[in-house]
Amino acid sequence: MIIKIYSTPACQYCKLAKEFLTSHNVAYEDINVAADPVAREDMVTKSGQLGVPVFDVDGQIIVGYNQQLLVKVIGINVDATAVAAAGADDAPSK
Repeated sequence: MIIKIYSTPACQYCKLAKEFLTSHNVAYEDINVAADPVAREDMVTKSGQLGVPVFDVDGQIIVGYNQQLLVKVIGINVDATAVAAAGADDAPSK
């Protein structure tokens, strides 16, 4: 499974998402769209917007940080109550 996270250094939801994936030993490629205009255009083409984070999980695009959706799409085995308690859908997503 290939996971890409389009992010910026100033994005707190990006930081939370990367910490969540790291804590579950999920490998990902972090793409800093603030520093890479080509990657930023790629992200906009895939997601239709400029907001971050944007996740590309084997071609499936997820806009925003939504732990419940990430758990489902990636197949992370976690306690559902822990995900809900962590504010799984505090960040807006499409």
